[in-house]
Amino acid sequence: MAELTNRTMPEVFLDRVAQCGNEIALREKDFGIWQSVTWNRYLEHVKYFAMGLANLGFKRGDHLAIISENCREWLYADLACMCIGGVSLGVYPTSPYPEVKYVVHHSDSTIVMCEDQEQTDKILEVIDELPLVKKIIVKDMKGLRNYPKDIIISFKEVENSGKKLEKKQPYFFLEEIKKGNPEDVCIMIYTSGTTGPPKGAMVSHKNIEATTLASAEAMEVTKEDTVVSYLPLCHVAEQIFSLYLPLFIGNTVNFAESIATIQSDLREIAPTMFLGVPRIWEKLHSSITINIQDASWSKRWIYKNCMKIGYKKANMRLNSKKINFGLKLSWWAGYWLMFRALQNYIGLRKARMCLSAAAKVSPEELLFLHAIGIGIKEGYGMTECTGLSFIHMGNDIKLGTVGKPISCIEYKLADDGELMKKGPSVFVGYYKNPEATKKTIINGWLMTEDIATIDDDGHVSIVDRKKDILITSGGKNIAPSLIENELKVSPYIKEAIVIGDGKKFISALIQIDFDNVGKWATNRQLAYTTFKSLSSMSDINELIQEAVNATNAKFARVENVRKFILLTKELDHDDDEMTATMKVRRATIYKKFAREIETIYDV
Repeated sequence: MAELTNRTMPEVFLDRVAQCGNEIALREKDFGIWQSVTWNRYLEHVKYFAMGLANLGFKRGDHLAIISENCREWLYADLACMCIGGVSLGVYPTSPYPEVKYVVHHSDSTIVMCEDQEQTDKILEVIDELPLVKKIIVKDMKGLRNYPKDIIISFKEVENSGKKLEKKQPYFFLEEIKKGNPEDVCIMIYTSGTTGPPKGAMVSHKNIEATTLASAEAMEVTKEDTVVSYLPLCHVAEQIFSLYLPLFIGNTVNFAESIATIQSDLREIAPTMFLGVPRIWEKLHSSITINIQDASWSKRWIYKNCMKIGYKKANMRLNSKKINFGLKLSWWAGYWLMFRALQNYIGLRKARMCLSAAAKVSPEELLFLHAIGIGIKEGYGMTECTGLSFIHMGNDIKLGTVGKPISCIEYKLADDGELMKKGPSVFVGYYKNPEATKKTIINGWLMTEDIATIDDDGHVSIVDRKKDILITSGGKNIAPSLIENELKVSPYIKEAIVIGDGKKFISALIQIDFDNVGKWATNRQLAYTTFKSLSSMSDINELIQEAVNATNAKFARVENVRKFILLTKELDHDDDEMTATMKVRRATIYKKFAREIETIYDV
């Protein structure tokens, strides 16, 4: 394990600026033109914003909530808060105002930084129920001219206020940084809340340093690496990639225009490192699959034959078998004919390290990427362990597993198979929830609530969440996520919720991929108007049945999906059916679609 330096994040930041002052730290598009920020300029923004916060009465130990898409100001505010001893926390910008109110109120935030009018409105909607909030700092003041001036202040005004304080107290900023302690809580990450209200996980400077150094070592991160920031910065994994790895290593962060434009942004940015959640990989795969279906006969023939070669080489390499010269030559021919174009199409031709994390992903998705020459790895972590804990390292990649522990992690399995972790990256505890903390950290071990297995090579596989394991009426234990991930390999299935606890057989609620299924229907001149009308068509039911049959062929009979129902609406965060990180809230689904589930088992 890399030795901890016992520095706070602001101290690490100052050291990085001293080493790389005029080098580029951040890049962001502004009106279609890339703007670069050097480390020196980065420090200026952080310093002035920190001092501006102090001018607003923000004190050591106070909490700052940030509601914004990924941008430079998110990082400035986060680091500035730490510099003067505060605790920062992110609120998902996609959250409806009741969720925003819960997090801001529960966290006891005294100042809220909002991106724009939309996010500001969410706070003003419930401001009477947030007695601790003194100020709302807004990055983009467009549309706020007639809003209450006593509580709203612009981001720029806060920085200008900080500049004035610096003239009066030039050493204030550095003196505040010196007061910090590595054991201090510096950020709070709110869990996604799949089983109840989100919990605020308190994370210290020491936790962050332990995870970041071990992650950098496991992923072999260098100063020359570039990353793209697009997943919500409220999530601990994105914070490690976009904020903390650059502080320790000095690599460059590029901000995508939005998560909706990530594919075109990737083509333009061409990062060397890329963190993706399963839905991103599924979308990239299905995008290629659907486009190939519409290609000319000759292109489809080239694709089919190149993929045969790609899969053969990928399987041999992943199984540590020697690849003969003929296969190597065939693959390189395939590279110039097809694979290079596919890598460029998804924007990852220059990526030396791609990581899938945050949820389970089908090995088939990963094998496809290996076949076209993208050596994707899978990792596993959790908020309570400050992010990454396990990952495939170097060429030791075993699909279907999450690899081996990074150097700061010690682990073992409980008698029932639950994964337990220990190490300096384990969080401090849940804010204002000592009972939940006691249940989560037992005798120094973090109880993950994930059932895992370990193979003979030491690779760890996550079976499923302990609470999600289904037990059929016949007594068979089934991990629903394994079946769900296989179903979602189909480009026509966006979400699948496998059901069967206490039942005689396994069934599923399936949400179609509206774009891909709509394109399929249009090509066959099938008329539809809405998501509901498309989902209700018998032809679509038959299309999905084919995908279900293909999945069933990969599992034992007892694990086969015998019946399914197509949902007539898209699952939505606003309807409390999905978390902000797009994880299904199973309890809500079971309740909302109780009638449909009853129909399945009504025999």
